[in-house]
Amino acid sequence: MGAVNTVDRAPKQDRSRATRQRLLEAAVACLAAHGWAGSTVAVVAERAGVSRGAAQHHFPTREDLFTAAVEYVAEERSTALRALFPEGAAGDRRAVVSALVDLYTGPLFRAALHLWVAASNEPQLRPRVTELEARVGRETHRIAVELLGADESRPGVRETVQGLLDMARGLGLANLLTDDTGRRERVVAQWAQLLDDTLT
Repeated sequence: MGAVNTVDRAPKQDRSRATRQRLLEAAVACLAAHGWAGSTVAVVAERAGVSRGAAQHHFPTREDLFTAAVEYVAEERSTALRALFPEGAAGDRRAVVSALVDLYTGPLFRAALHLWVAASNEPQLRPRVTELEARVGRETHRIAVELLGADESRPGVRETVQGLLDMARGLGLANLLTDDTGRRERVVAQWAQLLDDTLT
């Protein structure tokens, strides 16, 4: 009898995990496409192909859903960034700068930006988003240091890496309104040169 229960439980857990993942991905897509005001739990549930009740079972509040969604996709992007350079990439800083900039020009950044704007107006959301952004920022900084082969014990190196990430975020903001590809490529090349001069 116990064995049957275990077998029954595994597919149910798999379905539950798959439903949760669909909801998270749908939430990020909705936030990027419609902003905070247009992204209700009902809209996300419909896009994910699940009932509103199933969505609320996984995420009791709207804030739970959207902070979890942005965190989930941020983790996925961090994993993907690491996977681009499985052996490290200190020898190709331009590729690293370009990959880091790409983090800030896709749907994740657009979704995160909508979440930040909402948090500035929604007191119940602000502490969660602030904490999430701090955690994502620390992880991105750690990955950047690793991939660039940066020695942060040297004066100015930590600030240089942080400046790179701040610049990447600025390029992401510029890209929201217009396709900034040409200028972005020139800025990436310049930053790669600056990093080669500073870090070697």
